[in-house]
Amino acid sequence: MSSDLVIVYHRQPYEEVEENGKTVLRENKSPNGIVPTLKSFFGKVDHGAWVAWKLAEDANDPGWEPQIEVEDSFGSYSVSRLPLTQKQVHEFYHVTSKEAFWPILHSFKERYNYDPVDWPNFREVNWRFAEAAAAEAAQGALVWVHDYNLWLVLGYLRQMRPDVKIAFFHHTPFPAPDMFNVLPWRKEIVESLMACDSVGFHIPRYATNFAAVVQSLMDVEIAKRAKVPDDLIAEGTALTERQVPSILRGPNGSVQLSVAPVGVDVDYIQSRARENATQARAAELLQDLGDRKLILSVGRTDYTKGGIEQLRSFERILQERPELRGKIQLMHVSVSANRGMAAYGEIQSAIEEAAGRINGRFGSLDWQPITLVSRAIPFKDLVAYYRAASVAWITPLADGMNLVAKEFIASRVDGDGVLVLSEFAGAAVELEAAVATNPFSDRSMDVAICQALDMSEPERRDRMLAMQRAVRLYDLSSWGQSIEDLLPRHQKSAA
Repeated sequence: MSSDLVIVYHRQPYEEVEENGKTVLRENKSPNGIVPTLKSFFGKVDHGAWVAWKLAEDANDPGWEPQIEVEDSFGSYSVSRLPLTQKQVHEFYHVTSKEAFWPILHSFKERYNYDPVDWPNFREVNWRFAEAAAAEAAQGALVWVHDYNLWLVLGYLRQMRPDVKIAFFHHTPFPAPDMFNVLPWRKEIVESLMACDSVGFHIPRYATNFAAVVQSLMDVEIAKRAKVPDDLIAEGTALTERQVPSILRGPNGSVQLSVAPVGVDVDYIQSRARENATQARAAELLQDLGDRKLILSVGRTDYTKGGIEQLRSFERILQERPELRGKIQLMHVSVSANRGMAAYGEIQSAIEEAAGRINGRFGSLDWQPITLVSRAIPFKDLVAYYRAASVAWITPLADGMNLVAKEFIASRVDGDGVLVLSEFAGAAVELEAAVATNPFSDRSMDVAICQALDMSEPERRDRMLAMQRAVRLYDLSSWGQSIEDLLPRHQKSAA
């Protein structure tokens, strides 16, 4: 059955688990993953489809059905599963996407690794995604593609199906031309993106950078600019823009640039925060802390997240303000996302070494300055930590958005707590009431965390109220609405 909406994403729209020797599909449990929001759009069309990849020993004979029909709380939809071998996944995702694209997107030119890239493999994988989407799409359908590892799908799909509408959303930062153009495949990538009807970004800065990159490589004009709304302007922060390009006009037509910050499910998080079990766990944590203040830092083990810089700041604070020793405690959660990659292993080792040094230098029998957690914490437990923390310390060196900051704000149904946020996180343009810091500056980092620890309760509550309004304004559902205008115009048929 052809589909009016085809979503192309590298992840499958469910979790596969083993029960009694059989594989069972379960709905994703992540409250803030975009998967549930994406699936909700299937209810707006007659039929929807999802294209993802699935690991196979033999891509030609995977041993499972490449296409299945799924029925869950979002309705019935098709899932096309592309069989990729471990080698294909490694080349496509871990090498090309993570060693070549990722450092450039986050402006870490020194970590860029071009030599091992198998570009023909990347093209082949993207071609197969495009073929699957083309096969699923009805006449005039919308195909919504997600993230940088599927950059080439767009151009291939336009060749195969000139009748469909193509939208793309970029979930990471998008850098300026002097950084992006380090990629030797820059023209091919940009030409593919310009095959879209709409290209979406989290914040105006990324859309502005994209337009500049396109103009550096192609004869394209900015046909329209829009004023950035006041709620996406945080005065004085690094990523703020006043105007944003909204339409690019090139030789093959116009492309709309949209800005839609991804958000969190505020109602879900607040309901979890108010549960008796969550409140009881938060009370236990506060009792264990006694008169100590908990500083909470949560992120992945990645050089973009600024974990080392944060720990060094904490060490300086303990050195320069001895009265804080025994009065504050840092819970640093750094979850490894790519254990097999040397770059991430080095970061994890450096974090463990720094935490060990600080604990050895300042700790005592009664007090350990840092609790280092290197595993994922279940969300229900994480909400309790959010509730118990005096300060959330979120200081990435570069981040497309950062949902942890928004989770912390949404969970604070008590109206208290302070957020210290890097001005290089996309979320900083929404959260002007956060304590902004520059993680590249020792002084800025140290002053910000001290300001948060010393802040009066009235100021804490005023800032939190403003941030909660911002998180509510750009929640997960508002992000999804950015694509509404491209959906097929006919209404869903009556049952």
